[in-house]
Amino acid sequence: MKLSCVVVFYNPTKENILNLDNFKDSVEVIYVVDNSDDDIIRIKEDEKIKYIKLKENLGIAKALNIGAERSIEDGYNWLLTLDQDSKINSKIVNSMKEFIKNNKINNIGLISPYQEIFSKEKVRDVEVEEMIDIMTSGNIINLDAYRKVGGFKDWLFIDLVDTDYCMNLSMSGYKVIRLNKIVMKHNLGDLKVHKFLGKEYPCYNHNPLRRYYIVRNTFYIKDMYENVYPNYVKHLIRVQKGQVKRILLFEKNKFQKLRMMYKGYKDYKKGIKGKIK
Repeated sequence: MKLSCVVVFYNPTKENILNLDNFKDSVEVIYVVDNSDDDIIRIKEDEKIKYIKLKENLGIAKALNIGAERSIEDGYNWLLTLDQDSKINSKIVNSMKEFIKNNKINNIGLISPYQEIFSKEKVRDVEVEEMIDIMTSGNIINLDAYRKVGGFKDWLFIDLVDTDYCMNLSMSGYKVIRLNKIVMKHNLGDLKVHKFLGKEYPCYNHNPLRRYYIVRNTFYIKDMYENVYPNYVKHLIRVQKGQVKRILLFEKNKFQKLRMMYKGYKDYKKGIKGKIK
């Protein structure tokens, strides 16, 4: 099994860069695609790390596509996709590789560990679970399937890129698999858990710009997939309505976030895609 890796950087910290050493031995090459806005070269290339500087932020979808296309050119058939703050190590990667080696994988488009965001989440007591939607970071994707579905949609730019890719795979006859016994800790936003009327409410405190993309792209997902996944699409819309309540109750910069969410909806109605101007 030939496994490459793409890691998407955006203004990484020293800790993000050092994290490459935690899984370096489990892959044959790491393509670091840097979306940072400045021109500072943050890492040095070696026999395993190939640094690709984009000179501007082209979005996570574009960066993933660059890593995937480079992997295909170099003869790889599986690709580990990561963002810079994924808490992954060689043990996790090797466990997923073993699953691929020991199972029929012709119709598997993507394999993921269980991504632990909130420590009180309940994991289903099954080892292998077929999913509709999995976050991109920590996945091993089948590059044959990647080519057949057309890769990641650049115009989504950042949020819901993973949702679209998973649904696209499933519609094309590929399975999206999560291995619940393999756990990877994942940082999503600036997670804070608030208590209100006896209940706990996790808040991710995404900045106003992220709120824009999340709302805009959620409605594009609705247009593309509501006939195939009606219940899940309704769930995604409900989540955004719930985010309005959590922002009002718990988060800072309420006005800016709500304004950008509304702008995201208006831009969706206008058919605006890609990076916000």
